[in-house]
Amino acid sequence: MSASSNWFTEQHVSSGSAIGYRITGKLAEEQTPFQHIEIYATTDWGNLMVIDGCTMLTTRDNFLYHEMMTHPVLYTHAAPKNIAIIGGGDCGTLREVLKHPEVESVVQIDIDERVTRLAEKYFPELCESNADPRAQLLFDDGIKYMADAAPASLDVVIVDSTDPVGPAEGLFNAKFYASCFRALRAGGILIQQSESPLVLLDLIKSMHKEMRGVGFAATRTLPFPQPCYPTGWWSCTMARKGAPFDGFREHDAANKPFATRYYNAGIHRGALAEPEFMRAALGT
Repeated sequence: MSASSNWFTEQHVSSGSAIGYRITGKLAEEQTPFQHIEIYATTDWGNLMVIDGCTMLTTRDNFLYHEMMTHPVLYTHAAPKNIAIIGGGDCGTLREVLKHPEVESVVQIDIDERVTRLAEKYFPELCESNADPRAQLLFDDGIKYMADAAPASLDVVIVDSTDPVGPAEGLFNAKFYASCFRALRAGGILIQQSESPLVLLDLIKSMHKEMRGVGFAATRTLPFPQPCYPTGWWSCTMARKGAPFDGFREHDAANKPFATRYYNAGIHRGALAEPEFMRAALGT
């Protein structure tokens, strides 16, 4: 990562590429007990949040990620009522989940409260549903929370984490997946951000293997565009307990009672059509 007087540039060693933003200034910088957080103002992408040198979100394109981390899984589940979000400190995922009227409770567990407090100041639109009575915000260890969760107490677990290093490293292994499996009811679904399929397909393959290894009946990766992340192409991976994936509630998705900027029933159908190299590698 480098920041000159008017550009922030993040280098991606694994993909041999970089992405940059023209900035007008640094709005905040903090070293928390867990990570280093920076907020920049940009000329064209709104505000930019950077954690440990890696782009986390921009005002301009975060809707792609937040909508794809929530609406596909919630419209795939038959009746999602009780939801847990691991990570998600910027609260954009929480906002999207709470758009679903059938959801009765959402608990968000992020280890670093400062991410949320900075989001409230610099990305207030993402935090507009934080006071919803169905929502509970906890600042704690998400790995421990899932390990201690009551069996069969959740319908959906959403893992909205940073890359699999540092505080998020323990979210990408069989032990964590086993905790999620135990906490989900029959038919429950785990969804996790799963990096770029273009350069990190081996990680996605490992996720599928370990999710199935702890008992999930089916796994599926949905790719989607994400300009601010390495390669501009991202993904989320779903794992279902006790039943194969058999489509989604397409009628409900087509008649959703809320506005989105990217997600709709057609986008959902399209994301299920995996590219050939992903089908060959993942066996889906």
